[in-house]
Amino acid sequence: MGTGSNGQLVASTLSSVEAELNYLKTGQGRPVSYTFEPPPGVPWVTGELEPRRVAIRDGRPLVALHELSLDRSGFTQISHRSVVADFSHDATIRDIYYREAEALLRDVTGAEKIVVFDHTLRDSAQGSRRTAELREPVRRVHNDQTFVSAPRRVRAHLPPDEAEERLKHRFAIINLWRPLATVERLPLAVCDARSIAREDMVPSDLVYPDRVGETYSFTWNPRHQWYWFPRLRPDEALLLKIYDSREDGTARFTAHTAFEDPTGAPEAPARRSIELRALVFWPAA
Repeated sequence: MGTGSNGQLVASTLSSVEAELNYLKTGQGRPVSYTFEPPPGVPWVTGELEPRRVAIRDGRPLVALHELSLDRSGFTQISHRSVVADFSHDATIRDIYYREAEALLRDVTGAEKIVVFDHTLRDSAQGSRRTAELREPVRRVHNDQTFVSAPRRVRAHLPPDEAEERLKHRFAIINLWRPLATVERLPLAVCDARSIAREDMVPSDLVYPDRVGETYSFTWNPRHQWYWFPRLRPDEALLLKIYDSREDGTARFTAHTAFEDPTGAPEAPARRSIELRALVFWPAA
C-alpha cells in the first residue's frame, strides 16, 4: 500500500466494517448517467453493477500519521468549521462558502490560484434525486473527472489564453465534501489511489441538459484499499483529489462512493452534505 512502517503497523490494527460497494461489471459498454430526468423509456443509469463485499477501514488514525493525504492516497480528512451555518440559500453558498473554500484550499495545497466551479447538495431522503437543487448520494464507485474531462474544465472556466498557459503546468481538481449534520447513514467510502490500477477505470458519460461530461466508473480489483471516517461532523470535511496533472507518482484520482453502514441504526436520519468542486493551479515550477 505504500505506507511507512508506523503506518503499516497502525493499518494492521484499524477497526473496519464490511459492506457491499457497487462496482461496474466487467465487459460492459460505455456507461451513461443522467443528471436530470431522462426521456421516457431511457434509464437514469446504464451499465450493470456488480456488488462486492469489501473491508472499509477507519481512516482517522492514518490521517493523524499523515499516511492518508491528498498527494499520497488522494484524500484526507480535516477539521474545519465553516462560517456558514445555513446552506439552504444558494447566494450564501456562492458568495460566502465559495470564498471560504478558496482560502482553505489555498492554505492546504499551497496553490497559487483556486477557482470553485460548482457544488452539489445531497440528501439521502427518498425522492430527492428528482429535484434540481438536491440530489441523493451516489451509490456506485466513481470519480468525477477523467484525463479527458479535467482539461475541458480548465478551458470552460478560464479565459482562453490563461487556460492554455495554465494547462502547461500542474493543476488539479479537488472536491471539498462536508456533512451538514453528523453522518449516521450512507457515509462516504474512499479508495487509496495507490491501490488503483489504470485498467480499473472505465470512461463513462454524464449527461447534463446542455452538454455531456465524462467520469470514471470502476471495476472491482482485490487490491483496492477502502477507508471511511465514521460519524463525520459538520466541523470536519473530506478533501478528495479528483484529478491531478502531475505524473511523478502523486495521487491523481480518488474512487469514492456512498455505502450502507452496517453499524448504522435503521431509523437514523437522512444524510445531508455539500460537495464543492474546485480547480487548483500551482505556479510554473
